[in-house]
Amino acid sequence: MARDEYQPEELYTGPIDLPLLQELDSDSSEPETPEISYDEQRYPARPRRLRPRDNLRSGRVRRVTTDPRTANGSNPSYVEWLVRQSMLKDADVLARQLSGQPSMWRNPYARPDARRAIATSDVWFTAYPISLITRPGQSFLASLGDDALWSAFERVGITAIHTGPVKRAGGIAGWLETPSVDGHFDRISTAIDSAFGTEDEFRALCDVADTHGGSIIDDIVPGHTGKGADFRLAEMGFKDYPGIYHMVEILEEDWALLPEVPGDVDSVNLDPATEHELAERGYIIGALQRVIFYTPGVKETNWSATAPVLGPDGVTRRWVYLHYFKQGQPSINWLDPTFAGMRLVIGDALHSLGELGTSALRLDANGFLGVEKSTEGLPAWSEGHPLSHAANHIIAGMVRKVGGFTFQELNLTIEDIRDTGAVGADLSYDFIGRPGYHHALATGRTDFLRLALTSSLALGVQPVQLVHGMQNHDELTYELVHWATRHAEEEYRFRGREVSGSELAEIVRAELTESLTGSADFNRVFTQNGIACTTTSLIAAARGATRLDDITDDDIPAIRDAHLLLCAYNAWQPGVFALSGWDLVGMLTVPADQVADLISSGDTRWIERGAHDLLDVDPQATRSAAGMPRGRSLYGSLPAQFTDEDSFASRLSQIIELRRRHGIATATQVDVPEVAHHGMLVLVHRLDDGAHDADAPLQVTVLNFAGEPVEGTVRSKQLERRSEVRDAATGEVIGHVDDLQSFTVSLPAYGAIFLLLEPGEPDEDEDLIG
Repeated sequence: MARDEYQPEELYTGPIDLPLLQELDSDSSEPETPEISYDEQRYPARPRRLRPRDNLRSGRVRRVTTDPRTANGSNPSYVEWLVRQSMLKDADVLARQLSGQPSMWRNPYARPDARRAIATSDVWFTAYPISLITRPGQSFLASLGDDALWSAFERVGITAIHTGPVKRAGGIAGWLETPSVDGHFDRISTAIDSAFGTEDEFRALCDVADTHGGSIIDDIVPGHTGKGADFRLAEMGFKDYPGIYHMVEILEEDWALLPEVPGDVDSVNLDPATEHELAERGYIIGALQRVIFYTPGVKETNWSATAPVLGPDGVTRRWVYLHYFKQGQPSINWLDPTFAGMRLVIGDALHSLGELGTSALRLDANGFLGVEKSTEGLPAWSEGHPLSHAANHIIAGMVRKVGGFTFQELNLTIEDIRDTGAVGADLSYDFIGRPGYHHALATGRTDFLRLALTSSLALGVQPVQLVHGMQNHDELTYELVHWATRHAEEEYRFRGREVSGSELAEIVRAELTESLTGSADFNRVFTQNGIACTTTSLIAAARGATRLDDITDDDIPAIRDAHLLLCAYNAWQPGVFALSGWDLVGMLTVPADQVADLISSGDTRWIERGAHDLLDVDPQATRSAAGMPRGRSLYGSLPAQFTDEDSFASRLSQIIELRRRHGIATATQVDVPEVAHHGMLVLVHRLDDGAHDADAPLQVTVLNFAGEPVEGTVRSKQLERRSEVRDAATGEVIGHVDDLQSFTVSLPAYGAIFLLLEPGEPDEDEDLIG
């Protein structure tokens, strides 16, 4: 859509009346194994593949404000003001721009395709808007669109930016907006938050990325919104809006069951007794399988009660609503008869792809889209629910239909990741290996990491389906849901004995907590979910540092080597490799007293989100424009690192160059064998681009997670006898595969080596025997 084609006459300007949901096409059958897909066949008249933004008709979502008056349901102007800025209203406008267009049938959409997504971009930079230091007066989005930054990213090997959430978030109280309660993951609008820039700057960013052969990835949040216009209209009982959420109107005669709501808040979390009583009376489905972010006195259940709210019909209502996460994040209902929640989410996705020009979307917390009452005495079914799979299929299919792809952040069991990925998102965030490789670095032992990787292969999740991430805005997650829930009673062989899944999870959690927070005062436990830390602060704690001031320049080389080992682990296996600005410049955590107001509620993750300056654009800045205090960088800016061939960024570019030269991103993992030393990890891949070609060459990644040199044997049934083993970085032949299908290798502390196997000459005696 051209930017100068704004035609307001095409927008809906009549009375506010949401359209009925159109009848879905019931003929959705498709052969299970088609001989050839449309995407695989070339037609002479087939148009070129369009960027998602090019599919939309001319027009923009209209932004309207009015003068403030009474802020409740008795004021039609207030109600209309809320409707005009609601996400559901925007979704109706955006849907009509695509409806009936031929562009909706140009792309395959039924099945996820990880390798096709990876071909678009295989190394991602994961940004966090409020932590990036920009030039004075420059917005976050403008800074990401800086040609100098993209030139630096090209030098490192980065091909995409995941912007993080940049749309308006938080809530509305009366006529005023309230701040985000969860790092802008409580979205209330399709509009870009002015704190991060403008829609035009976002579009310019997409264009600059395109000129550098890169792409932009945005977020949608299919599980919840913030308490914005949509939620306020839902509280009023206005039209379709209550259908957006899992919310139940409580009859006035039962209000005595609900907690009193003080005047300075708009809702109160239910205690377990009230939750149980409301479930007994048939109002809600009761307790869920777990309470995420559980905090005594703050969040003891997943349900909260609203204060009395006056609606446009003159009726005052009180509601109880579901929120998997924080109280300001009401959960979306994907199976309400109005399908209002579905319409809202799809509209948000189309805005990012069609109006802004992104190529892909992250689906945040998308594993919690279905809830159902269980049998008596059991918690409600809320994880791994089939409705989550169905909803994800709809979202991901729509995104593929307009030419994009999706990845999901799904911290559930391996089976849930497999089943959701079979029909939904093209890629999944790696919650399988991520706690495993952190545990390996913290303990110097790879036994749990190998168990996680072999379990993944056995259950049908290949690493090519995953986004292997370094630090991001979240904590180091150690919930270990796979072992702690579905497989809690299953027995596993671990360190020479049989342990249950729940015991295994407890052992790993305890070892991570002790290693990273036992004596180090710069990392913090985050609720029951994990540990707030940066990659470098994790390494420093594992190496024995107890205070930030203990980390000196003499410690940097070892920290850098361990950091590069973790990069090699993530980059030298199939799938996407993702890293953050905190990784690129080697950020430590921020002293807790500098973010005391932010962590006072228990959200310790703020210590890991220090402000950082990638290009050294404002050396004197002590805070980001959003107010985050500047953290300590161990490596320096990217331009400074490029002057030193031994710097983190320079050596990282070599790791990525090997990854790209040999096509490891789209390879197939065929073995994670046992190892000769507890600190070693061996990954065996076939460089077949997913073609299952038995004659494709083999690649072997060997890593040493121990802080000391090791020498050991690599043995795998996948290795062909007498193959030549070559170091891909130097071209040097380091050995041959012997008759036991093994070879020896030596690695320094935190060492990593990328090996290629080339078949040798057949043995004459073996030929005679044959």
